[in-house]
Amino acid sequence: MSLKFPKISIYDRYIFKQVAMATLVAILLFTIVWIAPEILLNTIKRALAGEYGMKTAILLLFYELPKILDKAIPVGLLLGTLFTFDKLSKDSEMTIFRAVGMSFQRIVAPIIVLSILFSTFCFMLEDSWTPFAENKLRAIRGEVQTAQYIYTQKDKETGHPLLAVVVSKAVGKNVSGVLVLDFASNVYQDVHQLSNIYSAKRGYIENDKWVLEDIENYKISNDGIYFDIEHLNKLSILNGQDAMNAYILMNYSTMKERDISTTKLKKYIKLLKKENLSEEYSYMYNKLLQRYLHPLVCVLLAILGCLLGFSKPREQKFLGFIIGIGCVFLYYITLPFFDMLAEKEILSPYLTAVFPVLAFCAAIYAFYKIKDL
Repeated sequence: MSLKFPKISIYDRYIFKQVAMATLVAILLFTIVWIAPEILLNTIKRALAGEYGMKTAILLLFYELPKILDKAIPVGLLLGTLFTFDKLSKDSEMTIFRAVGMSFQRIVAPIIVLSILFSTFCFMLEDSWTPFAENKLRAIRGEVQTAQYIYTQKDKETGHPLLAVVVSKAVGKNVSGVLVLDFASNVYQDVHQLSNIYSAKRGYIENDKWVLEDIENYKISNDGIYFDIEHLNKLSILNGQDAMNAYILMNYSTMKERDISTTKLKKYIKLLKKENLSEEYSYMYNKLLQRYLHPLVCVLLAILGCLLGFSKPREQKFLGFIIGIGCVFLYYITLPFFDMLAEKEILSPYLTAVFPVLAFCAAIYAFYKIKDL
């Protein structure tokens, strides 16, 4: 049995071309507006001051593009479809299409295909290109990633803390100003007794252990008072898998979600769940779900643009553009709010991630009914 693909008509090619050109222009304008005020001016200023060469300045602008295009593509699809269908309505071409019996679903079919292509590109940006570009930007600017972190090693059966490691500063695999709280096995009314406190000036991280150097060891009695101070040259802590987990958590703690590829983000989320870091887990899981749903939002915005572009002769032409811009504005301005709801565990990450999609689906349904299509 052979598969038969729908025949591509002259209409499909015409609409596909018109919307594609309008979308690309909208994306270009959005990118220019986004990049011009701060990024472009700062780059030019530093280039003229001699901080950057011409090649470096161009590379900086080039590596800024992925994270800008990630936001420009949904906006471009909305404005591109809205502008095209508004023009078709003005020129009465849309009336002709409807008069020959074309349904709304058939009219928007090439738009859906186009939006799927753009949304696939958008997912590729978020998946790997944006993290790659961010790493390149840090390398060009000579930025050194530093971290401050607190890691608690817990008993796998009881959940009681065994060791707490407070890192004042970490650069790569070198740490400094490390404070280690060694907990005793005794627990009094949910208060965990300390047995030792280690204060290390510096240390380094290997694959299977953390090694501290130049350490002051404060030995704590059962009364909670230190009774002896001992100087140690070296001390190994967090051996095995705990050492690797602590390093990954510390390293990712200063990174934004967009700086992490999808594969690494999944592994990071699994580690957060394993370590019972519920708030960080909920937040990052919400961002992962958003990464998968964002391409769907691109498709929905394209369909919404088609609906807003449909207009009758006496309808206000700018009303559709105002509503479209308002929808995109609400989408991006409410994302941090839903991120916070997920992080504080007020709502499930599934709800916070899927709510914008449901809202756009409701808007599409409402405008479909209002337009009487």
